[in-house]
Amino acid sequence: MSQNSHQKPNLSFWQIWNMSFGFLGIQYGFGLQQANLSPIFRYHGAVESELPILWLAGPITGLLIQPLIGALSDGTWTRFGRRKPFFLIGALVGSVAVMFMPYVPYLWMAVGLFWILDAGMNTAMEPYRALVGDKLNSPQRTIGYAVQTFMVAAGQILAGLMPLIMLAIGVSGVSEEGAINAIPDVVKYSFVIGVIAMVTTMTWTAFTTKEDPPEDLEQFLAERKNKNAMLGAIKDIIGAVKSMPDEVRRLWWVKFFSWYGLPLMWQYLGLSIARHSFNAVDPKSDLFIEGVARGGVALTVMNVTTLCMSFLVPSIVRKLGKKNTYALLLGLAGIGFVSMLFTSNLYFIYAAMVLVGMGWAGIMTMPFIIVVDSVPAKQIGVYMGLVNAFICLPQIISMFTVGLFYDSLLQSDPRNALVLCGICMLLAAFFASRLKDKSVNVQTGEVLESEATARTMTER
Repeated sequence: MSQNSHQKPNLSFWQIWNMSFGFLGIQYGFGLQQANLSPIFRYHGAVESELPILWLAGPITGLLIQPLIGALSDGTWTRFGRRKPFFLIGALVGSVAVMFMPYVPYLWMAVGLFWILDAGMNTAMEPYRALVGDKLNSPQRTIGYAVQTFMVAAGQILAGLMPLIMLAIGVSGVSEEGAINAIPDVVKYSFVIGVIAMVTTMTWTAFTTKEDPPEDLEQFLAERKNKNAMLGAIKDIIGAVKSMPDEVRRLWWVKFFSWYGLPLMWQYLGLSIARHSFNAVDPKSDLFIEGVARGGVALTVMNVTTLCMSFLVPSIVRKLGKKNTYALLLGLAGIGFVSMLFTSNLYFIYAAMVLVGMGWAGIMTMPFIIVVDSVPAKQIGVYMGLVNAFICLPQIISMFTVGLFYDSLLQSDPRNALVLCGICMLLAAFFASRLKDKSVNVQTGEVLESEATARTMTER
């Protein structure tokens, strides 16, 4: 950072708003892929059992690129700033991938663009998140992360609703007969809007937000000249693993089961609604896109619930403690997913997604609060990197294994994949109940900061 936290000047509300505005566009891009990627793969002929392996780009690029780019940007200073070159290049690469993804004619092209998209978005995300931390002083952290959380959630919500909005204004949701690219216009136009949103918001932030150089720039450059940032980061991670507190070790099992199951939500929620609420199994069916669009609405219900829960979590923690709050919220998510097995009514599904949204609030806030409470302050950064690994590794394992039993154990039914997700949430709740509480003094600012960190770390 350029200055100690207490030396940083206060920013006006609009400076904080401008600094955070890019999150809206970049999370719109992430939201588009979450709501539409599986349908796009299906339009190109992928079978449902193949979907998990086709989603591998997200966790792999998140595991490798975010720490790499974060370390590199820490040790960089150019005439354009420290973080800006990275997040602008990442956003540009991601927007190009978003622009072409719904127009390519073959599955392998769509998968390739997905890898490029996630590589670009993760290149942008870590330095952008660091920029916000660079600029905020301690008294303004709560409002800063509140604005950031709002922008991130707004981007996700807009992406979830966009296909339904497109259908409502008359954009065609029917695949063109005989076309090489069978993706309907409603998806294509949603992605075009995504490109505009990403480029516009990130450019706005770049031009309205000034990066502060290190206090002693010559000393900063001299220290970094002969220092290998990545090698230093790897050494820090190895040391942190060796000295990992027991509470963080126990957290692994909570994260493993929750993140083994969660990819199934993004991969199969829209397909499940299309099949069971609209009787649309074939992507060429007129009602398929309607079902997929309702899947976006369901994700929106989840995100709105999570945003509201940000302000309720502190009071719940003060009454129940951290581990019991975490276990309760995970349990509610598990009930929400499992309950979908017993209904095809859209409104009941939305109600179930309210429970999922409560659980999503716990997933995004409680692990980070627990880690901050368990590790030395000077090592928070490296342990956040380990938490990122706790998020990515279970997803990778899930994506390699679910396809092996999708047709047998899950009976080729996307709704059964959601039930498996629910069972994973219940197992995660059990392991969360076995954690220990060090303190229960959790403030709204901590929750907002945790949610903002987690949203930008996990929603890829």
